Amino acid sequence: MLFAEIPGLGEVKDKLVQAVKQQHVAHALLFHGPVGSPTLSMALALATYLVCENKQEQDACGTCAACVKMQKLVHPDIHLIFPLPGVASKEDEKEKEDKPDDKTSFRRFIQEKPYGLPSDWLYFLGAEKKQLNISKNSAREIVRSLSLKSFEGGAKLMFIWCPEFMHVNAANAILKILEEPPAQTYFFLITHQPDQLLTTILSRTQKIAVRSYTDQEVAAHLTQAGHCSETQAEQLAPLADGDMRRAYQLAAQEEDSYTEKIKLWLRKCYVLDVVGLAQETEQYAKLGKEGQKAFLLAGLNVIREALLHSSQLSDLMRSAAGEREFIQKFSSGVLNAQKIEQLYICLNEAYTHIERNANPKIQYTALSYHIYRILRA
Repeated sequence: MLFAEIPGLGEVKDKLVQAVKQQHVAHALLFHGPVGSPTLSMALALATYLVCENKQEQDACGTCAACVKMQKLVHPDIHLIFPLPGVASKEDEKEKEDKPDDKTSFRRFIQEKPYGLPSDWLYFLGAEKKQLNISKNSAREIVRSLSLKSFEGGAKLMFIWCPEFMHVNAANAILKILEEPPAQTYFFLITHQPDQLLTTILSRTQKIAVRSYTDQEVAAHLTQAGHCSETQAEQLAPLADGDMRRAYQLAAQEEDSYTEKIKLWLRKCYVLDVVGLAQETEQYAKLGKEGQKAFLLAGLNVIREALLHSSQLSDLMRSAAGEREFIQKFSSGVLNAQKIEQLYICLNEAYTHIERNANPKIQYTALSYHIYRILRA
């Protein structure tokens, strides 16, 4: 990955390039930003620039042996740590962790989906019903890998994608090496949820804030990459709201299945379709934890859009045309300010309960009846 391959964000790129030139790169960097921002891409571009054998003024050369290896993510001094689905038993855990197949799959995943989320990773693995985690064995792998000498005599790079999934014991196990790593060792932590990291981890890293894209950057990239025409790109960019992952989905005309499910669910709640809700409960439970969280986040987004419409701030709405029609009818005919606030609170609480491993069937049923009472009040 080269800096030139990342659209826009010139100020972040310049900051990182200058840090390398002045030899002021911190040994532990935390790349964080909103969903759809190039946190992972920016970390990979910096790593490529660090190991490049023929550094250019503002970027890596892209042609030397180190750059070619980094492009394929097979450089021997790059180490990848990432969350994996939970295993059936503790006896299987050691055997399961960091299998070569897992690393190969993860390389392919981040090359195909540089803006991918943990839920996308689960779907990529075909493990939608499982929960991701970075176990203590991964922490041991970090310490073991970094205790060895560099294969090519240069820097050793340790990437930890989504460190918020790290087990508490695993996080504590790497505190020492994170604070005092071996010479020429760099940690790159990549997350969209820095608030979920332990303060002991946060205090040992230098934060690199990666902002979301502007509408102009999204539109220009979609056009230059050939995803759609210039006119379509200008129409899609405001809907993406700086989220390049969402922009790709819109350009490919991929339907947001969770938003569609939310629309059907709210209709069934409004009429109290008991049979339909009971059937949906089973489907909801099958989504798995990450799918359930994505479902509730889609619901929160619908409520946000309804609030903007009811406040006559339609210019700020980012929903697609098909979604907007439903939101306008829903907010005008059913909702008021008090109901919107109550819906937002109950969906937020449901999200918290799912994160704390609530029973999804009980939670979904209780939430459905709660929403029915709010809508009919």
